[in-house]
Amino acid sequence: MNIQTVGVIGAGQMGNGIAHVFALSGYEVLLNDISQEALNSALSQIDKNLERQVSREKISAEARAAAMSRIRTTMKLADLGQTDLVIEAATERESVKQAIFEDLVPHLKPETILTSNTSSISITRLASRTDRPEKFMGFHFMNPVPIMQLVELIRGIATDEPTYKSLLAVVESLGKTAASAEDFPAFIVNRILMPMINEAVYTLYEGVGSVDSIDKAMKLGTNHPMGPLELADFIGLDTCLAIMNVLHDGLADTKYRPCPLLTKYVEAGWLGRKTGRGFYDYRGETPVPTR
Repeated sequence: MNIQTVGVIGAGQMGNGIAHVFALSGYEVLLNDISQEALNSALSQIDKNLERQVSREKISAEARAAAMSRIRTTMKLADLGQTDLVIEAATERESVKQAIFEDLVPHLKPETILTSNTSSISITRLASRTDRPEKFMGFHFMNPVPIMQLVELIRGIATDEPTYKSLLAVVESLGKTAASAEDFPAFIVNRILMPMINEAVYTLYEGVGSVDSIDKAMKLGTNHPMGPLELADFIGLDTCLAIMNVLHDGLADTKYRPCPLLTKYVEAGWLGRKTGRGFYDYRGETPVPTR
């Protein structure tokens, strides 16, 4: 189908990034959230990120203005019913996502494609709670969305070929690259990345190295742009723990057992950058390791 209008559910870090890239690529975007403050903040962040692209001569000032004019916001989920493609980018909790889809489905056009930006939850299971499992896919963008080139496309057991091909064309229209994944826990990127982060936390937990030495070792020893603990803080330790739990529950293998120290940090509310503390303390001018 010809996709021209896109509904994005959730105006957080992922949602505003997704709205940004779609608007810049010529799509009409309707951004939804339960909070007007979150919507206002998202528009401000998108404008700031577009301005950064203008200053770096990645896009023109005219392209920035045109992109901003294509983004509208709403607090009514039903308003997204008339869009051609819906991308859910809400909290990484299955109950929340299921409730959103159940509320949205009665308002959808018959041809609307439904997708989730989930980083780990079963697409087949989410799709089964809708009226269109054949038109449902995982559409997993990487963070930060305007910069990262990859989009994971995940087919549920019922996803049909026209839906897959439509989304493949959408990814290409955004100037990004698709990697197709089967619907198994955490797909490709997080199936590999999260156990590495979890092992880094175990390395800290067991006293093999400090936060500083672990991150330094991986940056300088394996040429990673960011150390695993710094990356965990950037992603959010609650998100890391949620994905490890999905892996552990879904694959029933002890190698995916979340590190008790990761659980402890989440229980303390030390979730990383977004709360000011995680494996680093961000409340001063420069981040300081917390262990």
